[in-house]
Amino acid sequence: MNKTPYTYLICLCALVLYANCTTNTLDEGDVTDLPPIVEAVTYDDDVAPIINTNCVGCHSGPSANAGLQLDGYANVRAAAEQGNLVNRINNASNPMPPSGQLPPETRQIIDQWVADGFLEN
Repeated sequence: MNKTPYTYLICLCALVLYANCTTNTLDEGDVTDLPPIVEAVTYDDDVAPIINTNCVGCHSGPSANAGLQLDGYANVRAAAEQGNLVNRINNASNPMPPSGQLPPETRQIIDQWVADGFLEN
């Protein structure tokens, strides 16, 4: 029995399944679906680790993307006050980081930091 046609058929099926895979993610919910944060959110303890992990790689140094510097409290605060930071991290259709929208819990921390008045530490 010749197994070549079966091999081609299996490879074709695998290729079709692979081609139908996407990088879409499930909607993890919205910030408004979360319980409120009751403790004060500060830049040093809460926001800086998020920014350093997700933003500084592209938004620092002399060639920062879109000219947006996010290295340090003053720069992050300025971006948040202007609305650039908060609008982009909460924008599901054009999120920052471009790899995908941050989880709702992470976005809530930044939103609460803004609401708390940009506490530094």
